[in-house]
Amino acid sequence: MITLTPKSIRPPFGNYVHGTEIPAGKRMVVTSGQLGIRTDDSIPESCYEQAVICFECIREILRDGKMEPSDVAHISAYVTSREYMADYMRARDEFLAGTGRVPSSTLVIVSGFTREEFKVEVEVMAAK
Repeated sequence: MITLTPKSIRPPFGNYVHGTEIPAGKRMVVTSGQLGIRTDDSIPESCYEQAVICFECIREILRDGKMEPSDVAHISAYVTSREYMADYMRARDEFLAGTGRVPSSTLVIVSGFTREEFKVEVEVMAAK
């Protein structure tokens, strides 16, 4: 994959690139949005812990698709408050640590999810 961050536009605000080119012939995995809920149906209070669970689920989905975090081309994330942005970004950066690449990314503040206790939802597109 090729990262696209033209010098002619403002650099990204955080640890992401403006675009990712996926060359022809790559196999793709696109996840559904993952929420911060454990297999026992418990939901942690903190946005950071919820985001960690989101990325743990994504890691498992990628593993099923014979991929890993280094294959992620794009991340879309949704949080319910600006105050959660730093917690989400910390979990994202931990998920990407050691991959040697930075994907494109979208982060949107939303009014809520299907259950009030959810604070973050994350989906990815990966290619290999």
